[in-house]
Amino acid sequence: MFRDITPLLAEPTVFRAVVDALVEHVGERRVDKVVAIEARGFIVAAPLAYALGSGFVPVRKAGKLPRRVEREEYSLEYGHDCLEIHADAIAPGESVLIVDDVLATGGTAAATVALVEKLGASVASLVFVIELDALEGRLRLGGRDAHSLLHYAS
Repeated sequence: MFRDITPLLAEPTVFRAVVDALVEHVGERRVDKVVAIEARGFIVAAPLAYALGSGFVPVRKAGKLPRRVEREEYSLEYGHDCLEIHADAIAPGESVLIVDDVLATGGTAAATVALVEKLGASVASLVFVIELDALEGRLRLGGRDAHSLLHYAS
């Protein structure tokens, strides 16, 4: 079953509540950059970066970014994929918040963590709108702080 956030986005008060709840989770943590995972992660991450006064950095599928990139290949249930980030998007020592719409198996989030750390930054937290608990994606995040607003058991 596909979990879709677009009904949440269509309701202005709910969309605002989602962004506000994620800002509240971040709290006083230092966040230099908000890193968003393509594509629905962009929708939540952009207003989150704005609210936090942080920069916005997209992580995209291979071949979509115009400048020099770092890449990370990862496994999916049905094969392999690759994510890329601009090599100069994050400076060493910066603190990063990673954002996506759904945490499922954790492969995409773990690959994004690897990209951020390749660039010398640290992951302050990962945030998601929905988490599919039965898929245990959180286990692939190496014990990093991760927060999801909605949890689905199955």
